[in-house]
Amino acid sequence: MKVMMITDAWLPQVNGVVTTLGQIRGGLVQRGHEVDFLTPVEFASVPCPSYPEIRLSLMPYARVKRRIEQMRPDAIHIATEGPLGLAARKYCVRHGMSFTTAYHTRFPEYVHARTRLPVGISYAWLRRFHAPAQAVMVPTPAIRQDLSARGFSNTVLWTRGVDTQTFAPTERSALSTRRPIFLYVGRVAVEKNIEAFLKLDLPGSKWVVGEGPQREKLQKAYPDVHFAGIKTPTELARYYSAADVFVFPSLTDTFGLVMLEALACGTPVAAFPVAGPIDVIGTAKVGVLDHDLRQACLSALNIDRAQARAYAETFSWQKSISQFESYLVHAHGGSARQAVNAPFGQGAQ
Repeated sequence: MKVMMITDAWLPQVNGVVTTLGQIRGGLVQRGHEVDFLTPVEFASVPCPSYPEIRLSLMPYARVKRRIEQMRPDAIHIATEGPLGLAARKYCVRHGMSFTTAYHTRFPEYVHARTRLPVGISYAWLRRFHAPAQAVMVPTPAIRQDLSARGFSNTVLWTRGVDTQTFAPTERSALSTRRPIFLYVGRVAVEKNIEAFLKLDLPGSKWVVGEGPQREKLQKAYPDVHFAGIKTPTELARYYSAADVFVFPSLTDTFGLVMLEALACGTPVAAFPVAGPIDVIGTAKVGVLDHDLRQACLSALNIDRAQARAYAETFSWQKSISQFESYLVHAHGGSARQAVNAPFGQGAQ
């Protein structure tokens, strides 16, 4: 099968969307599919306001049209709702071609955090964007339920995995600051709610790994916190392993791959009981979910690291790839609802 993937999020960005799409591409190629990616690398682009790591492609429709017609893909997947996603959607709708989409990011909440635009306006736009798709792939049951309540009728569950070879327990001496060590990994931006972690009165030391528009401000406001910037996956595994607790303060993530990476390195999780942590951690004794994040951090110190690693091993990229593969529809005359009606699992194990 020839599969075209269209995404506005791609390398050199470091985030869950890029990681997931890379894993899916590798898995599909291993299974004998031909996979072509259409990304901002091919287009003149400008940095996204307040999110410069994302490049917004300029006037992409003509080239998107040409690339689709050159490849004549058997299946089209639109991963993001940016300029490339809009151009690909326009082409598919105009030519009666079937396609799938994905909901990776709580875009309405992110926009609201930056501009105070009511989330209802953004969700109305998103419903319109995803409505023609044969399936909107979402990462967790909680997100699927939320979108259903907001009028989305074509969602399917597409879980995530973790690379348990790269992310594995290593020696714990990589960080030499006072213990216990509490670690955050991710984008340093307002929508990640990082200050909910940084302002906590905790023993030991705090670390932040990642970049983003809030880094300079937060470094000034919290001089006792250690900011380490972006790390390679191998380096990151050493940071996860050295930490005593991984803290995930976000209230808006749809999944949170970093939680699985931390668990794979044996580090328990502290988070709020919201979508993402609820589905990744649930009632498993590998993390603590509490509206009192400080209490969650302290309680997580008592969790067995071996149990955290064992739990992470139950999350498989192979299952994620199989789900994705099963939802693809034939671009030329595919059944309008075959993907939505396909069976899907209820967990990530």
